[in-house]
Amino acid sequence: MIRIIDLFAGPGGLGEGFSAFRDAKGNRAFRIAMSVEKEASAHATLTLRAFLRQFELDERPADYESYRRGEISKATLTGKWQKQFDVATEETLGKPTALGQDNVAIEERIKSLRKKYPDEPWVVIGGPPCQAYSLAGRSRNKGIVDYCPETDERNFLYREYLRILALAKPAVFVMENVRGILSAKVGGRHIFQDILRDLRQPAKAESVPGAENVEYQVYSLVTEGDDLKPEDYLIRAEDYEIPQRRHRVILIGVRKDISRKPGTLKKGNAKVSVKSVIGDLPALRSRVSRGGDSSNRWSNLISEQVQLLLNGADVIDSNLRVALSDNLSDLGSSLPVSASRYKKTERPEFTRMLPAELSTWLQGTSQTLDGHVARSHMGSDLARYFFAACFAESNEGKTPKAKDFPELLAPDHANWKSGKFADRFRVQSGIFPSTTITSHISKDGHYFIHPDPVQCRSLTVREAARLQTFPDDYHFEGNRTQQYVQVGNAVPPFLAYKIAKVVYDLLS
Repeated sequence: MIRIIDLFAGPGGLGEGFSAFRDAKGNRAFRIAMSVEKEASAHATLTLRAFLRQFELDERPADYESYRRGEISKATLTGKWQKQFDVATEETLGKPTALGQDNVAIEERIKSLRKKYPDEPWVVIGGPPCQAYSLAGRSRNKGIVDYCPETDERNFLYREYLRILALAKPAVFVMENVRGILSAKVGGRHIFQDILRDLRQPAKAESVPGAENVEYQVYSLVTEGDDLKPEDYLIRAEDYEIPQRRHRVILIGVRKDISRKPGTLKKGNAKVSVKSVIGDLPALRSRVSRGGDSSNRWSNLISEQVQLLLNGADVIDSNLRVALSDNLSDLGSSLPVSASRYKKTERPEFTRMLPAELSTWLQGTSQTLDGHVARSHMGSDLARYFFAACFAESNEGKTPKAKDFPELLAPDHANWKSGKFADRFRVQSGIFPSTTITSHISKDGHYFIHPDPVQCRSLTVREAARLQTFPDDYHFEGNRTQQYVQVGNAVPPFLAYKIAKVVYDLLS
């Protein structure tokens, strides 16, 4: 058995991929020994998933489904399966825990685990929080008076990762971060080169009492060879059957006393589209956030604006005009706003559109679908969403820029035409992989508009989770905002599953 230490675990995307991997005999190849996560709702999600892993797939308790449907409380579920929850709670350290703040407890647990399993190979996985490295984060930092990257502790959270490597001395580590880390600078130096140097000799870079000198060779999961450029570590997820254009730096380190080199990920035969992944989910209409919500008010708000547009002076392309008219007549005013208790049914027309392994992966073991609840949108945005989805439908999936919006639908924003907000409204086209699902989806739905105009809404938590390749039986704790953040911050589990195969082949 290969033991896993999962750092900065979030809701468990990386861990899910590793723990789901099985050997040729059908046995679990990896077991998570410890997960570290500081945010309370993500920690609750992590613990619940750890609980579910105490059961084999065909033995999962019906009470778990009852809890997801809201039929029983967490206390009832916990009380009925106390032994399994105790194991899960121990795995996630009993409470939200932060590297850099709770190091004594974390490091004592690692020493205890290494003593308990002295002869088994260990793997450390995880990605330090990336706000300071991301392009969006750096853009925000420029607007902060007297911002100094040298004193921003978020730029150095990777050092906490080094401490664990120095202490645990794993056979392999897998470290994930945003694309922006390749170009981020601190003190005029590209920080990525410093990170690579430190990862090769973590005990030398980070002094840890009791840690022995241990060295690693750092490899790419997508490019073979030793003489690598920074860009060679970048994984474009859409190339590996992930339905999302998510570009992340993922490093794999192998302890130098291990003579073998890891393989690389195998590319998929084709890109996986948004429609193939979420098209079988029940159609929902959005809610209206102010002034009262009802089907009639919702449809009237959209229809009035679109009719004005069709009858007005704005010049509209003929294909777009047809799309607006046709979808307006089909507007889904009779659609529900929630399918949180929907019982899944077979939709073979969509299953055939997916790679077989991904289709099985997404289905999970559950017939319950939770988290598929439409969020509310301002009445003034509804017609914009409708227009944007119709535009994409009539323009081969292209999402409209600010210049494509008619004057009637232009938001009351001083910088609307400045170019800074050119992609303020972004449709996730059904015929392509989605753009990157980020935690920003928790703030508004403008970047995550559903491709079906008659639903006129942004993506639900479940749709975002599917695009991130979380199985349908994955339950996210917390309120909806917290669930969106968890999904957006995670590593796609199906990508992690593919990485787990690379690690298993190396260590076996």
